Amino acid sequence: DFLIMPIYVRMGSGKYMINVVGKDLSYGQKILELENFKSLVSDTLFSSSYETGTIIDQYPEPNTRVKEGRTIRLKIAQPEKMVSIPDLIGRSLRSAELALLQTGLSVDTVYKEYNSDVPSGNVTWQYPKGGDQLNKGMGIHLTISLGVPPNFFQVPNLFGLSKKKAIIDLEKAGFKLGKVFYRQNEDLIPYTVLDQSIAAETVLEKSTVVNLTVSVLDMQDIF
Repeated sequence: DFLIMPIYVRMGSGKYMINVVGKDLSYGQKILELENFKSLVSDTLFSSSYETGTIIDQYPEPNTRVKEGRTIRLKIAQPEKMVSIPDLIGRSLRSAELALLQTGLSVDTVYKEYNSDVPSGNVTWQYPKGGDQLNKGMGIHLTISLGVPPNFFQVPNLFGLSKKKAIIDLEKAGFKLGKVFYRQNEDLIPYTVLDQSIAAETVLEKSTVVNLTVSVLDMQDIF
């Protein structure tokens, strides 16, 4: 144990590890080579805090005793990756967050505003815009719709709904059913909305009645 093993493990041989952290990669590798060490870039950190190619970590650590000829593993800095920003306009906030997460980005700030053209909870504006490039890990600014402003009324889209469902949607939006007109149509389920007197998405300052035109298989059915 005291004679053979020290010889086998070369006890007392080697030298103290020099410090190459903070040095340029090529310069650090030359220093290691002069000290009879090998070097290997084993890891990369994408960061804007360091100059590209700077050694930011090493293993074994400086001032530890190591054998000559050992391979020193180095971690170097590289520029942050740029990613393409997805177009988020019209998406729900949750959908926008997931899309950003998949590309390595995040939501920075969320603003809210009333918007009659975009459903409540959906994105109306983003910065930077979709298609631009941004450093991975950065955040996006979003504006989310609060829907129609208070004391305003937006006409729902009733086309294709059943008469019963159309009346429910009208009442939810603050409108009342006006006159109901019938049109013969053999291709649709009876009492399907074919037309409405006020166009869908129209914003009004006060509630009013909305007339509907619905389908029937035979005009005699309405009597």
